Amino acid sequence: MSPVDEHHFWMQAAIAEARKAEAVREVPIGAVIVRDGRIIGRGYNLRETTLDPTAHAEMIAIREASEALQAWRLLDCRLYVTLEPCPMCAGAIVQSRIPQVIYGTTDPKAGCAGTLMNLLQEERFNHRTEVVSGVLQAECAALLTDFFRKLRTKG
Repeated sequence: MSPVDEHHFWMQAAIAEARKAEAVREVPIGAVIVRDGRIIGRGYNLRETTLDPTAHAEMIAIREASEALQAWRLLDCRLYVTLEPCPMCAGAIVQSRIPQVIYGTTDPKAGCAGTLMNLLQEERFNHRTEVVSGVLQAECAALLTDFFRKLRTKG
């Protein structure tokens, strides 16, 4: 499988997580963490459900992956997420030493993997993460656009 095909394959899994969020009326953002060709952490946005501002897809996936590995260092892992990480999630990614993040669509309001700033590749930190952006961008963006359009028409 080519790297592009592989990124598409795993991003589809992140999109499936985002659809779980949408099913419970959460903003549809999903994430998976992959190591050695298998998912070791999954997460989707649960801020409203849990009343927890840290319940972002990436944070949930990082916690699950750390439990699976029994380690806080998520070396040799890749994180796939439908939306560019925010400052909190970018910080957690750096702290957990994830070497690569692949995301779907940019976040013009909070994106910290290159849009507003790039915390994942900040030279002053002791760890930097490779970033791949725009994987299945149209599909990831449509999840969010459609969700908010439906909210506005109901409101």
